Amino acid sequence: MKLRISILTLFIATLLFSSGCSKKNKATTLKLAHGLDPSHPVHKAMVFMAENLAENSNGKMKMEIYPSGQLGGEQQCVELLQIGSLAITKVSAAVMESFTPNYQVLGLPYIFLSREHSFNVLDGDIGKEFLNSTEQFNLKGLCFYDAGFRSYYTIDKPIHNPADLNGMKIRVMKSQTAMNMVKAMGGSPTPISWGELYTALQSGVVDGAENNPPSLYTSRHYEVCKKYTLNEHTAVPDVLIMSSVIWNKLTDQEKEWLQEAANASVPEQRRLWAEAEELALKEVQKAGVEIIYPDKTPFMSSVENIFESYKPQPEIYDLIQRIRKVK
Repeated sequence: MKLRISILTLFIATLLFSSGCSKKNKATTLKLAHGLDPSHPVHKAMVFMAENLAENSNGKMKMEIYPSGQLGGEQQCVELLQIGSLAITKVSAAVMESFTPNYQVLGLPYIFLSREHSFNVLDGDIGKEFLNSTEQFNLKGLCFYDAGFRSYYTIDKPIHNPADLNGMKIRVMKSQTAMNMVKAMGGSPTPISWGELYTALQSGVVDGAENNPPSLYTSRHYEVCKKYTLNEHTAVPDVLIMSSVIWNKLTDQEKEWLQEAANASVPEQRRLWAEAEELALKEVQKAGVEIIYPDKTPFMSSVENIFESYKPQPEIYDLIQRIRKVK
C-alpha cells in the first residue's frame, strides 16, 4: 500500500508541532490518539498502559492520550503514524489487511474456536509475526486487544441455524470476507456504514446485522433488534500500532519500557472487555432482547469451503492451518 497523506493529515501534523515523540523536561513523551469514547474498555486499557509506563520508567517516559477522534479519524491517525507525527493508535485488524494480506485470516469465520484459542494464537509466535509484518510501511504492532466475538442480531426472526438466514438481508462491514461468510450461511450480505445502520434496521432496509454485545448495546440497535443469536462466527481483534519512525528513535531501554507497558495492558483490557460484555448482555435482555445460544456446528460446517478457497494461496493457507493447530 502506497503512503497516502491527506491535506487534513498534514494540517493536523503541523498542529502537533513536534513529532509524536517529544522531549519535555528530558522525558520522552509519546502521543497516542484514537477514535473511541473514554468510557470504552480499550481507552481505559490505554490509560493503564500510560500509568504503567510512567511508573516503570520513573517518569522518564510519558504518554499523552487523545481520545474521541481529537486528532482525526482512524485513517488520519494511521497516516500520522507513517510520517512520525503521532506515536501510537488503535485499529481493527481488518484495517491492517490494506498493508499485508495475511491479516485477512484473522477475520475468517471460526478461525478461532474460543476466546482462549484466539488469545493463545495472538499471544504466541503467530501473533508476533503479524505485529512485525507491517514495519516496511512504518507501522509496528505492539499488541492485540480483545474486540469480542461477532454474532447475528435480527429484528424479529430468531436464528437457530444457517437455514434461518435464507432470504434475510444482513448488514456487514465493507469486507469481502464478511460478505462471503454471510453468503455461505445462506443470507444476503448488505454493506452499510455503521452510522447509517440504526435507520436501516428501523426502516427495514436490512433484517439484521452482526456484531459483539457491547456494540449492540452502545449503538442502541437493541431498540429495534429483539433477537440475538450468539453463534460467535468471528473474533477480529484490535491492534495497537506504533510509528516505526518514532520506535526507531527510542533507546533500547525506552523500547523495553514501552513494550512491557503494552504487554501489561493486554490482560487488563481483556478483563475490562469481559465486564463490558457481561453488562451489555444483561442490559439488552432487560430491554426485551431474546438471547439465543445455538449449536455452532451447522454454522461452522457452512463456511468450511471458505478455508479451502485459499489453497491457491499457499502462504495464507499454511497460516490458516497453523492457527487451527494451536490449542
